[in-house]
Amino acid sequence: MSTFIIAEVGVNHNGDLELAKKMIEAAKAAGADCVKFQTFKAQEFVSDANQTYTYRSQGVEVSESMMAMFKRLEFSKEEWREIVAHCESVGIAFSSTAQNRGDLDFLLGITNLPFIKVGSDDLTHLEQLHYYASKGVPMVISAGMAYAYEIEDAIRAIRDAGNSEITVLHCVSSYPTESHEVNLKKIAAIRDAFGVKVGFSDHTIGATAAVGAVVIGASVIEKHFTLDKNAPGPDHWFSVDADELKEYVRAIRFIEKAIGSGELKPTKRELAMRPLARRKVVAACEIAKGEALTQEMLAYKRTSTAAHGALEPKEAHFILGRRAASAIAKDMPITLELLL
Repeated sequence: MSTFIIAEVGVNHNGDLELAKKMIEAAKAAGADCVKFQTFKAQEFVSDANQTYTYRSQGVEVSESMMAMFKRLEFSKEEWREIVAHCESVGIAFSSTAQNRGDLDFLLGITNLPFIKVGSDDLTHLEQLHYYASKGVPMVISAGMAYAYEIEDAIRAIRDAGNSEITVLHCVSSYPTESHEVNLKKIAAIRDAFGVKVGFSDHTIGATAAVGAVVIGASVIEKHFTLDKNAPGPDHWFSVDADELKEYVRAIRFIEKAIGSGELKPTKRELAMRPLARRKVVAACEIAKGEALTQEMLAYKRTSTAAHGALEPKEAHFILGRRAASAIAKDMPITLELLL
């Protein structure tokens, strides 16, 4: 089964509907399976209008009102309908992290979500998790910043709602995530501890960690992307651009095929190579009819033709002392038919 790759727009659309549509097209062109947004109303999750948020943008630190920033990044209901319709016309799955119950109800009212995504910030919002899970849609939850008991509580809340379709994304909530922080072994640990599907919400630079995650068993990969790393906003600078997203998808698709089955046998192309690459037992000199073979008369070389029945080096000891049935030319592959 191929890895489900989510191109995470997040808020990198900067509140611009046309930019959002271009990002949908770019995600499709890159080969992603899904493009995901974030649906929210700033006043419903920011409590203090005076609270500031500091982030890196265009090479410098920027501080601004958190309320003003998120307000600027909202879409109207009509704009969301346009975004969903554009995903349908382009041919890519749409999803969005719903910040609150009303946001989820709205999204479910305008489209069939392939999954409901809950971010790491809401992993401990168990009542809301239960409500989301009750919708009967597969759940994808990120487990950044979490202890094992918090992941367990979240999974229990979902299962208590009668929903067993759960994928937990290993996530490190630092931007970007450094190599020593990644800890990909968490993916298998989560799967084995809780009996769920697993994935990776990737905040590293590049595709290396994602490739490793797929090898370990991640079935879902999520990656932030942008059309311009130098655009104003909190997430652009650490996101992949459109060309990088295409390469990111290519790397994942390559490793999916490269993992293979583990079956211990040659490939079809290797079978064709064997007659050319493997050494055979050949005559090291002219051997006269009736002459008994000695070790000095044998050499081990590649042959220009796939001589039928030519012996492999490991079989040479079986023919020592046997006599030539006819003259054998130097470098001729030796077969049992040539011997008495």
